[in-house]
Amino acid sequence: MSRTAGERGFDPLGKYARLRLIRRLDPEREHTLVYRISAGLEFPWDYTRALELALFRTFCVPSISELLRHTGEFECRAQQRYDDTSILMEEMGRHGYDSQRGKQALRMVNRMHGRYDISNDDMLYVLSTFVYEPIRWIDAYGWRPLSDHERTAAYWHYHQIGVRMGIRGIPGYEEFDRFNRDYEAEHFRYADSNHEVGRHNLAMVCAWFPKPLRGLARRGFIAGLEPAMRTAFGFPEPKNWETSAVTAALRLHGALERLRPARQVSRLGRGKKLSYPGYPNGYRLGDLGALPDR
Repeated sequence: MSRTAGERGFDPLGKYARLRLIRRLDPEREHTLVYRISAGLEFPWDYTRALELALFRTFCVPSISELLRHTGEFECRAQQRYDDTSILMEEMGRHGYDSQRGKQALRMVNRMHGRYDISNDDMLYVLSTFVYEPIRWIDAYGWRPLSDHERTAAYWHYHQIGVRMGIRGIPGYEEFDRFNRDYEAEHFRYADSNHEVGRHNLAMVCAWFPKPLRGLARRGFIAGLEPAMRTAFGFPEPKNWETSAVTAALRLHGALERLRPARQVSRLGRGKKLSYPGYPNGYRLGDLGALPDR
């Protein structure tokens, strides 16, 4: 895709011009283009926050959190583990999973997962969070709802990545959504490994803020989690006003974003990465990913 289409948008004059373009595209056949527009230009902040939350959701499943605790990745280098995952997924989004860089990113992802005995159902669940968490987040807090074209394109983008990761039996859109909800209902429960991995990741998030604000950030993040997630992590229940304040702040962000001019430069692959100060040029794809077990 040309730089004009992929990096700079399509019509600087109208906030909804790209939505009109998206609706003229085929969301299955042209899902990569639709995803790039949606995640990079229309909702980059929301996609980033939602995918962060998607990763947190997976830590509520004991079989997943126990594996992560065993690797020690989130205890010893949580920020780099987060940055590596973010970079690899953004490479596939920005360049396409079948591009040279996209294929290299996929090799790194498969190399990481290939070291461990991970059930296909756990892999399916993790993949489903990358599809549906952004959809639900944007419906709740975005400056506009996602169109059906964007939902379908997001599904096919991650479906094709999942196929290339060797994940078997990826259901259709609606069935995959049900699988996601049913899996959480069955598997979300408290475990010490959930608490340990969640605690390390919460500390990572709080470290993004100046020291005087870290206590507030911690309370706000916990307040933003669903009750089932707080229970699975063993995190304390927030006060009602804290959950209301977080919801109000996120909705306010969406309202303010609605007033901004249409974004003209894609944010895909351009976010700050604390582990790589020179990002997006300060890393090599071959160096990313989990270290061997301790």
